Amino acid sequence: MDVIAITGAGTGLGKELALQYAGQGHTVIALGRRISPLLDVVQEINQLGGKAFAYSLDIRRYEDVVNTVDMIAKHHRVTCLVNNAGIGHFGPLSSLSVQQIDDMIQTNVNGTIYMTKAFLPYFLTMPKAKIINIISTAGLRGKVNESVYAATKFAIRGFSESLTKELEGTNISVTAVYMGGMDTPFWHGSDHIKDRLRLRSPKEIAKQIIALEHGQNEMILS
Repeated sequence: MDVIAITGAGTGLGKELALQYAGQGHTVIALGRRISPLLDVVQEINQLGGKAFAYSLDIRRYEDVVNTVDMIAKHHRVTCLVNNAGIGHFGPLSSLSVQQIDDMIQTNVNGTIYMTKAFLPYFLTMPKAKIINIISTAGLRGKVNESVYAATKFAIRGFSESLTKELEGTNISVTAVYMGGMDTPFWHGSDHIKDRLRLRSPKEIAKQIIALEHGQNEMILS
C-alpha cells in the first residue's frame, strides 16, 4: 500500500481523497495550513480503521515546505503526492486586489511547484512514485471573471506537461486532473457560482480520480 501526501486535506476534495484513499488501505499524510481540520480528518480516518497523520505547513513558503517534507520523510515513506490545495478569487481583473492576485499565484502555482520540488529527491530513490496535480477545467480554457485564477491553472498545466516529459523514463509518473466546479467550502464567501446545486460533490470527484488515475498523464472529468 502507498503512503499518500495530500495538500489541502482538511476540507473539500482533499478531505474526500484522504478518506477514500485511507478506505482502500493506504496511509494518508494530511497537509494544510490549519491543523484543526487536518486533525479532524485524521480522527475520522482512525475511527474508520485507517491510518493517517497530520502536518501543518504553508505551501507558499519554500523553507516551510522543505523543513516539513524533510520531517515527514524521516517518519514516512511517501510514494504519492497529491497537489490539491488551491484558492480562487473571482471577478473582473479590475476588481481584484494585488493581495488576491498574489495569493492565487503563491498558492496555486508556487505552492504546487514547491511541494513537488521538495518531494522529488525522495521519490527518485524509490522503485515507484507518482505526482497528481489537481488543476480544474480552468486550466484548459479561459472563463469570464476567472482571468488570474485561470492563469494559475494554465501555469500548472504547463508545469505538469513539462514535468511529465522531464521525468520520462524514471520511476515517477505525473497525472494532471481537470475537473469542473464542486460544491465545497472553496465557494464560501463568493457569488461567482449562482447555483451550487448543479455542482458535483467532492466525494463523487474523488471516487473518479482514484478509479482512473493509474497509468494516465491526463485526466479530464466530465
